[in-house]
Amino acid sequence: MVRPPVSPSEPQSPDRFHEDRASYTLRGSDRPDIVAGEAAIREVLATLPARPGVYRMLDARGDVLYVGKARVLRARVANYTQVERLPGRLQRMVSQCRGMTIVTTNSEAEALLLEAQLIKRFRPPYNVLLRDDKSFPFILLGGEHAFPRIMKHRGARRVQGNYYGPFASAGSVNTTINALQKLFLLRSCTDSFFARRDRPCLLHQIKRCSAPCVDRIDVAGYAELVSEARDFLGGKSSAVQAKIEKQMAAAAAALDFETAAMLRDRLRAATFIQGSQAINAEGLGDADIFALASKGGQIAIQAFFIRGGQNWGHRAFFPSHTEGLDEGEVLQSFLAQFYEEVPPPRLILLDRALPEAELLAEALREGAGGKVEIAVPQRGDRRKLIQQAERNATEALDRRLAESGTKARVWREMTEFLELAEEPQRVEIYDNSHIQGSHALGAMVVAGPEGFLKGQYRKWNIKREETAPGDDFAMMREVLQRRFTRAMADDPDRSKAADGGVWPDLVLIDGGKGQISAVRDVLAELGIDDLCVVGVSKGPDRNAGREIFHFPDGREKTLPLNSPVIFHLQRLRDEAHRFAIGAHREKRSRAITASPLDEIPGIGPARKRALLLHFGTASRVRAAALDDLQRAPGVSAAVAQTIYDFYHPKG
Repeated sequence: MVRPPVSPSEPQSPDRFHEDRASYTLRGSDRPDIVAGEAAIREVLATLPARPGVYRMLDARGDVLYVGKARVLRARVANYTQVERLPGRLQRMVSQCRGMTIVTTNSEAEALLLEAQLIKRFRPPYNVLLRDDKSFPFILLGGEHAFPRIMKHRGARRVQGNYYGPFASAGSVNTTINALQKLFLLRSCTDSFFARRDRPCLLHQIKRCSAPCVDRIDVAGYAELVSEARDFLGGKSSAVQAKIEKQMAAAAAALDFETAAMLRDRLRAATFIQGSQAINAEGLGDADIFALASKGGQIAIQAFFIRGGQNWGHRAFFPSHTEGLDEGEVLQSFLAQFYEEVPPPRLILLDRALPEAELLAEALREGAGGKVEIAVPQRGDRRKLIQQAERNATEALDRRLAESGTKARVWREMTEFLELAEEPQRVEIYDNSHIQGSHALGAMVVAGPEGFLKGQYRKWNIKREETAPGDDFAMMREVLQRRFTRAMADDPDRSKAADGGVWPDLVLIDGGKGQISAVRDVLAELGIDDLCVVGVSKGPDRNAGREIFHFPDGREKTLPLNSPVIFHLQRLRDEAHRFAIGAHREKRSRAITASPLDEIPGIGPARKRALLLHFGTASRVRAAALDDLQRAPGVSAAVAQTIYDFYHPKG
């Protein structure tokens, strides 16, 4: 999907928003009341054109409160000056507004795309937010190699090839790839692994690869398997199965029972893929199905992903900031954000009408490369699919509410046990990881009442000279000092703390008295005396369930073995431990594969590889004369001079 630019100061596409672009950033009074907010909006309103575009409402700190789109900016923004006619939610937003940023667009559809992009980027507190918005997995059938590989793919589509998806989860895509390997015997190894093979790997032995790496199949034979896989994933599964059945019958007639058995196993794999479909979507082609359920002030949206008439999984979403909004408006905002990254299919089936369905279809047309139909089925097989999605949405919401009730109870009990004045909205958990002081780092994970906030995890490389290698107390002291020195610089008044911002309500430390003492000293040096800090250490014999909780005043507390609170606190600590170890392993792996050539400016992976292949080792590159460097493949005279000067500085 084409993504419009954010503002004139940001990178922009040369063919979009050319002379029609405009941006205004104005500030109103800093008085924290609704009069100042209305005055700030009126000041911007006086300069607005009667054109489509997107507006951002900003608070006194410049943080985005709300992102909206409009067919006519002047008319839409003028509504916010009639404060008495606004609902309470929008009145609160206007009272916090101290400025606006405006970007005009060529059409309302382009404004809708830009609005969805900005909501995902800034996550404003007054917009409907798609919380579970991580990238979806796809199946990628590569197209550049003579023997294309099949693999799971997430993120930007920079690799050439055919993409199939989205799949609802990594588990569903992994299961499908395993079955496809049995069905079409396609390789899944990397190109470098493929090039080094001199005998078949284990996947060939278990009949999940045709071993093109050692010429067990020629280019034409492998290309036929790739063509069949594309047909199968593209919706022609019946034709592919009929072809395999015909080949199996021919092999059996020719008494080639080994080939017939192999083809039989491939047919079983095809049957497994089709038999795992949770819904009957035959004849539907490519489509997404959405249904919404609401209860207890929460909303669940159930999605089914149909591609080529096959169900590629389903997932429930729970958008936030939906209080007081029409359900159709919530669903439309959800879909705009959902398809900001996921390519839309040609057909989208919904359980209810949208306020601006035609506008959304027009906006999605670019991402689909053609017409997008948004329909609300009333009868027939499509209506049955919607009803199934509605049941799933209701059941998912019921489970969510039950889980939320349990989480809320545990959260309250944790608050009471840790002697907090009120329930924390932001909990930070810290841990260190190293091996005898090497590759040391500190890690922080963040949790709230609804779970972990993985986008706010942080890690710090231990780099101060005064921090002795292997000194856990000194490491914790360095991490906390850097963390809260930055917090004091970013938000000294703690104005964002109530919104889950910079400052935590509770700090958990993986450690005992020594770590707590180090943290207490750091906070005292920074003048922070009202932050709740608790240490969590293993109990006798380091048994899980016997943890001891250490308070800064020296008190220690424990919990019963089967207490839900102990399990919850263990989960928080274990997540910090997992994140710290993972970051440490990644850092250690980079150090193992590092080369002295990495330090030379202007030497990328390709030139480094060429130098090592030509000279053999990095030490020989260092000892090489300038003429020898110039003879290396891919190394120009200027690059050779750069390398030589790096190892032989003048003076």
